[in-house]
This record gives sequence, C-alpha cells and structure tokens, in this order.
Amino acid sequence: MDKIAVLIPCYNEAPTIKKVVEDAKRVLPEAVIYVYDNNSTDGTARIAAEAGAVVRYERLQGKGNVIRRMFRDIDACCYVMVDGDDTYPMEQAREMVDAVLQRGVDMVIGDRLSSTYYMENKRPFHNMGNALVKGAINGLFDCDIQDIMTGYRAFSYSFVKTFPVLSKGFEIETEMTIHAVYNNMHLENVVVDYRDRPEGSVSKLNTYMDGMRVIKTIIDLYKNYRPFGFFFSLAVLLTIVAVAMFVPVFCDYLHTGLVERFPTLIVCGFIEVAALQAFFAGMILSDMAQKNRRDFELKLMQVAQQERNSKERE
Repeated sequence: MDKIAVLIPCYNEAPTIKKVVEDAKRVLPEAVIYVYDNNSTDGTARIAAEAGAVVRYERLQGKGNVIRRMFRDIDACCYVMVDGDDTYPMEQAREMVDAVLQRGVDMVIGDRLSSTYYMENKRPFHNMGNALVKGAINGLFDCDIQDIMTGYRAFSYSFVKTFPVLSKGFEIETEMTIHAVYNNMHLENVVVDYRDRPEGSVSKLNTYMDGMRVIKTIIDLYKNYRPFGFFFSLAVLLTIVAVAMFVPVFCDYLHTGLVERFPTLIVCGFIEVAALQAFFAGMILSDMAQKNRRDFELKLMQVAQQERNSKERE
C-alpha cells in the first residue's frame, strides 16, 4: 500500500502533463504519481512516463470511468486527485494530505471559488454553472460546500474503497460531494489558487452538454439519497395541480348544484391518486435508504479493518 498516491486523469494534456508531474514530485516527494491516460492521441502517456509517472490506461472514455479504474486499482493511505491541465498549483497538496493523514478527514475539497477562479476563468457560463450547482446542492442537502465541481481533492482510503462510482463523465465530482455529505463523512475545504489553462491547452468540458448532465446527476442523486423529500415535493406539486383544476368545478357546483365538467373532475381524482402514490413511495424508499445507510456504516467498519491489516503487514 502506498502512503500517498497522486492520481492524474488525462486526455490529451501533452502541453501541461510534464509540469504537473514534476510539481507533484517536488511538493510530495514520497508520493507515487499515477497518470491514467484516457485514449490520448497527442503523446500524453509518453511524456508522463518520461517525467517519472507510473502510466496506466483506461479505454472507456470519460473522467468518471477513469476515476473508477483508479479507485479500483490503487491502494493508498491518502489519495490526491488533480487534473492534468496545470490549472491547480500543487503547493496546497501538502496541507490537503496532512488533513487526511493526521486529522482523519475523509475528503478534502480544493476550493477554487473562494480564491482566484472568477478572475482567472475566461468562460462566464462556467462561473454561472458553478454557482448554480453549489446553491442547488447546499440547499437540497443542507450543507455548506464552497466548491462542488473542483477536480482538486484528497481522499482517505475509507472514502475511496466505499465510493460507488456511477457517473461516466465530468459529473463525477458532484457525485463524490453528495455521497460524502449524505453519509456524514468528514469533509474539509482548503482554499486553493486557480489559474486558467495555458495557451495550447484545450478544455474537454462542454459547457452545455456536461452542464445538463451535472443537473441531471443532482436530481437523480437527490431522488436516490433523499427519496422522501423528492417524492413529497412531487406529491405537493401534483396536489396543487389537482386542487387548481378542482376549484372551478366545485365553484360551478356551488352555483348550479350540478357537476358540468365530469372529465375534469375525473382527471383531478387521478392526479390526486398519483400524489398519494408518490407520498407513500417516498415513505417506503426513505426506509430503504435508511437501511442502506446502516449497511454502509458496516461496510465502512470492514474497510477500516482492511486498512489496519494492510498497515500491520507492512
């Protein structure tokens, strides 16, 4: 088991990968630097190997797929994940590692948004998207995370080995954050500098398509992790629609003593039945989610024991 593993997912980062690897070796000389190449065509893997990184490959395209492979393959006491585009200075990595190894933090979030991100980032829709995602998750999950979508993080062994990676692309950071918040894991924010991509380095993030995937991920995870809140909100919405349709029918009945719009009344009844079904579905799924929480705590204990056994063998 490595003491510290630096994980660098890469797709066509030839202009910057050498500097990222060298910076990681300089700041964390005891770490093993892993570069996982995701079908690059510009020689990224070769350059990373020449710089002294351990190069491995993931053929399924997408950042989520790369991180799934990394987490599955590598055992370490502390993991540092950083992008290969040289937008995150490595100087804060030591502080992040110390939080994991010395204070038992499960995930350290490299907070760009509280430092230089809005000054350095030249893509205004990314700024708006980050603010939207941050507000949505903090509101829905009752937390106070300053940077949801940062690619600069540090993890404990327990987090990595209990995190089920479901996302395939850039929505993976959102999934990590929600998983940690929901399972009451120990999180800390470390303010990190951010610099825009150097000339010749091209972003792989599609502002609109990947933004829609992130929003869909938030909705799906809220449904899965907070089913009662999701389905109760749906039940309330359906009830409001049913009442809005029923009121005119009821007013006509009060004036004439007749129900003149039977089809509308029938539709109201079906909508309200759907609302009741949503409410009870939320209650049932909430009990199931609670059971999953208990099972997760047991799994966490097993992983912690595995980590202790690995350290004893060394």
